Amino acid sequence: MHCPGRGAEEFQFLIMTPLIRKDSAMPDKRIVWWLLSGCLLIFLMVVIGGITRLTGSGLSITEWNVIMGIIPPLNAHDWHIAFAKYQLSPQFQKVNSGMILEEFKSIFMWEYIHRLIGRLIGMVFLLPFCWFLFTRRLDKPLLLRLLLLFGLGGLQGFLGWYMVSSGLINNPHVSHYRLAIHLITAFVTFGFVFYTAQDLRYPRASVSNPVLKQITTFILSVLVLQIVYGALVAGLHAGLVYNTFPRMGEHWIASGIFNLTPVWRNLTENMICVQFIHRSMAWLIVLLSIVFLIQLRKAALTHAQGRAATIFIAALFIQFLLGMLTLLYYVPVPLAVLHQSGAFALFTAVLYLRHRLGSSSVPANRSSFPPI
Repeated sequence: MHCPGRGAEEFQFLIMTPLIRKDSAMPDKRIVWWLLSGCLLIFLMVVIGGITRLTGSGLSITEWNVIMGIIPPLNAHDWHIAFAKYQLSPQFQKVNSGMILEEFKSIFMWEYIHRLIGRLIGMVFLLPFCWFLFTRRLDKPLLLRLLLLFGLGGLQGFLGWYMVSSGLINNPHVSHYRLAIHLITAFVTFGFVFYTAQDLRYPRASVSNPVLKQITTFILSVLVLQIVYGALVAGLHAGLVYNTFPRMGEHWIASGIFNLTPVWRNLTENMICVQFIHRSMAWLIVLLSIVFLIQLRKAALTHAQGRAATIFIAALFIQFLLGMLTLLYYVPVPLAVLHQSGAFALFTAVLYLRHRLGSSSVPANRSSFPPI
């Protein structure tokens, strides 16, 4: 008999439960390296995506051709055809009407590289997967996870085009909502692959400190929301409204924060409010990290767990500094790209820390911060 909600429960069990293996049965290292190489490509995809957005390149290719889109313009005739298509777009007509062909080539290539890496990710995941499946190196739990991964990858590709399409009709800018969804899906996909690789690489036993695990989980939750608001800041260009720190101009809470009606629109559409929320959550993560450090001093950790904590604190410090500098210098492209990359590094560090807190592969000691 079918039980209502049974499918959802099984799905949650699949995602939240670590891959269980016998300690004596070491996983195929090729699978681990395959997954980690995919993580590296996803990271590169996000970095190039950030450059694409910051240089206004995302709308330069007005068509979505999965097969033929692999081939860029190869001669003057091809470039003129691509440029003519772009000249019909709202971005050219309303923003870049004075652009010449040589300038178009620059923005075209950033978007082309972004899409090319997306195709490369698909091939890097698909071809080894087929080989591992054919050689029977995938057990059922791992196979189910990998099938879900392909679903996430397909969704990410669709969301990419869904985002771009919002700027090809009338409006010369992509929807900041779609940008946020596209970005957070990339982070979720990366996190899913990274966590799976860590499950295969390290056994997970009883949690050494449930309090630390809970704090880390809460930090991860707030960080995910912070990344969403980072995308909203980028999509609305909200990083340009108040370029002072730590105050917003002369005030801690800037005026105009609730100018829009109804009030809820301010949370996602008011540039001032969105920047304020992004700033506030940065401070919240710092506060939670201080609580984490206080609890850390009371805990008996393994060497690996202490090292993971060190990496997390270092990543947090660097990311906070990058965010401050990006704001103070009016969001220059190099700093903005570094800030987005820092968010990825911090996200990875928190995931790694959370996973390490659930494993006990090294004898415990009381050193919270061993050398890396």
